[in-house]
Amino acid sequence: MSLIISYISSKGCVMIGDKRRIGFMGDEQKREILEEKLYSGEIKTQKELLKEASSLEISLKITDDAQKVRRIGDVLVGEVKYRTTAKTLRKRIYGTSHAYHLVKLTGSNIDSVEQGASSIVVFGNQITKKLANQIISAEWKSTTSLQEVSELFRKVLEEVSPVTPSVSEEYDLLMVHPALDEKGAHALLRSALVEDVKELAEWRAELKDKMITAAREMEIATRIMTEGVVGTISAINDHEMEVKLGKGVLALDTNWNVLAQKDEKVKMSVEDPSQVKLGDLVVIKNENLCIGRSGANLSCEVILCKE
Repeated sequence: MSLIISYISSKGCVMIGDKRRIGFMGDEQKREILEEKLYSGEIKTQKELLKEASSLEISLKITDDAQKVRRIGDVLVGEVKYRTTAKTLRKRIYGTSHAYHLVKLTGSNIDSVEQGASSIVVFGNQITKKLANQIISAEWKSTTSLQEVSELFRKVLEEVSPVTPSVSEEYDLLMVHPALDEKGAHALLRSALVEDVKELAEWRAELKDKMITAAREMEIATRIMTEGVVGTISAINDHEMEVKLGKGVLALDTNWNVLAQKDEKVKMSVEDPSQVKLGDLVVIKNENLCIGRSGANLSCEVILCKE
């Protein structure tokens, strides 16, 4: 659901990209039907898109905050991506004066790289590419400057966005014009590409770690004790006491690290020590930590979980 247009010449590089992102949620076959109608141009307004999505029982999340073009020093980068539950497919263009690289990635793995010296490259769906190419062909001038290219690209986005909800009215427009020969330009692009993909791989690894951590926390959270025997009191010192944990009980810190397990001891406190005796059972009743015999409330600084 993107439109990204790049102009690469000996003068420099101009790149424009819309900011729309659409998430499709629902039956896969019905999603494909909706996407085909959208990308072919059959659906022309957002109202029509929402109506058709409703009829197909597809939920949509539409936002206009995507950054599809960006700058890395003297290199401009445009990216379109398609995400499924299993993988993310990316298509990128890296451009500067005298050169561009077209890159296809699965996740952070490079599938292919194509190189060129000068061109106009359009990323988009069926309808956006068709409309953009028609406008560019009709308006192009052989002596066009970078500024004139910028204005033409603005015109394209402003004329395409009203006739398809796959493109936003908002867009990002960038320009670079470093003094490079073709050899130097390709060397610069290779360097930018390597560093960019390396950062992507690091970001994906960090995201994976966060997702694993979140999943682990959710799994542990479901095991927090709300009822049952915690252990027995093994030592008392005024308001403080030691509790030997029972079978199947763990004590965790706030980072979900195990501090103690069966037959190991944790510290707890009570307001009225007269309500406590050695050997008393510590239990959780109705989510309250207390002495089983007297019902006296206890407090502790650990999270009690089932093993």
